Amino acid sequence: MSDRPNVLVIMTDQQKATASHLYGNTFCETPSMERLANEGVLFENAFTPHPLCVPARISLWTSQFPHSHGGRRNQTLMPDDATHAFQLWKDAGYHTGLIGKNHCFESAADLALFDTWCEVGHGWMSGHAETRGMEWFRPIEGIQAAHELRRTMTPQSPRFGYATSDFPLEDYSTGLVAGQTTRFLEAHRDEPFALWVSFPDPHEPWVVPERYAAMFPPEKIDLPPWREDEFDERAPERNRVLHKILGAEEDALEDVYGVMGVYYGMVRFIDDALGQIIDALENLGLRENTIVVFCSDHGDFMGEHRMQCKGGVFYDCLTHVPLIVSWPGEVASNVRDDSMANLIDIVPTLLELQGLDTPRSMHGEGLPTVTAAEPRDVTFSEYGSGGPPFRLADLEKLPQPYGRRALIQSLQWREAEGRRKMTRTRSWKYVHDPMGDRDELYDLENDPWELENVVDNPAHRDVLADLRLRLADWSIGTEDAKPVPLPEEEHMNL
Repeated sequence: MSDRPNVLVIMTDQQKATASHLYGNTFCETPSMERLANEGVLFENAFTPHPLCVPARISLWTSQFPHSHGGRRNQTLMPDDATHAFQLWKDAGYHTGLIGKNHCFESAADLALFDTWCEVGHGWMSGHAETRGMEWFRPIEGIQAAHELRRTMTPQSPRFGYATSDFPLEDYSTGLVAGQTTRFLEAHRDEPFALWVSFPDPHEPWVVPERYAAMFPPEKIDLPPWREDEFDERAPERNRVLHKILGAEEDALEDVYGVMGVYYGMVRFIDDALGQIIDALENLGLRENTIVVFCSDHGDFMGEHRMQCKGGVFYDCLTHVPLIVSWPGEVASNVRDDSMANLIDIVPTLLELQGLDTPRSMHGEGLPTVTAAEPRDVTFSEYGSGGPPFRLADLEKLPQPYGRRALIQSLQWREAEGRRKMTRTRSWKYVHDPMGDRDELYDLENDPWELENVVDNPAHRDVLADLRLRLADWSIGTEDAKPVPLPEEEHMNL
């Protein structure tokens, strides 16, 4: 066993924090997440720097906000000149690996950093059969069969589709990633490793083994509250556009329950996979020498605001993510930290725990409780790359009914539009975009489901002014993507 701590970052895709009972869910128990939290620190208020796959993943590994690293859309992957964690771990002598979804690294130089590479996305694709460092432990034909329904299922509505199937659990991406990870741990137990375990679920297409969907029949699921006039003319135009695309008012309630049941079944399948990985760490004697992080890149509406999937808005169901850090004997156990945390804080925390230097380019800070860092009372998120706004008039040019077809047709435009930013404290959320038609302010203590925008209420004038100032300070403080050279130390030691 190495005398340096291993790193195991376990990431899910599109799992909102409140998909787990640990974050207030009333019907979806996640016992393996609870087990990990009992052996570590759970961050109650962790947020994504950008509620979209690629920007969030780049931000995590570079510890920079998207407006600095430049990867603001799903088409702009890790910049060639970025400084990120896997470079540092490779230089420090770690065996580096990815098992699961990438959607982040693309340059030849970055891909060459990984000693082990076993990539699988939301549907099995032929290019993923090529691995490095280890072979898939399941036959390719079986994996392809288990993923076929993701491409061929018939949607229940223009807005979404869901399905169940019955293949060996190891052939679904969740079971495949977990099984591959346990075999990686067996093979590399005697050398320091830094492994990214990246589950493609519970991101759509929503398909799950029948046994997991059966855990969430309609009578077990609690629907979130809906407000009938939430998206009238008083709502920001961008939010109204997204609701016209994804709003499920015309869908049968049984299908709303159906898609939610499959989503939460996927979450529970992941939780069992997490337990399998923890078991392997313990059985191999690696648990005490491995720092484990569990997180998600962003969330999903999944019923909230009467929508599913995601879009360029900042409701907590899209921005609030699970985050647990565990290292038995070295990090506090069974602690819930209510500091405002962000995915960009993960890498600086890991580097500090490993005794490695944190580059000046990184915006993140060590997480409180896990490190000696002070608690923080605010965090931020952003979306867009300065493109022109996508308005209701633009949506009306697309054929109806809207739904997934309109979502995909307008996707790149909507992902690029504007440069909106979110400020989040424990009690308040403020969203601003100079290109938008209306800001947002939510009183989270009195309106935790974010159903009423109170930005125009004069009683909150002081709160609004404070959050605007915090947003400006953050924007200025993180504006440089590359650190500006400083004078030699002798010139600063007067």
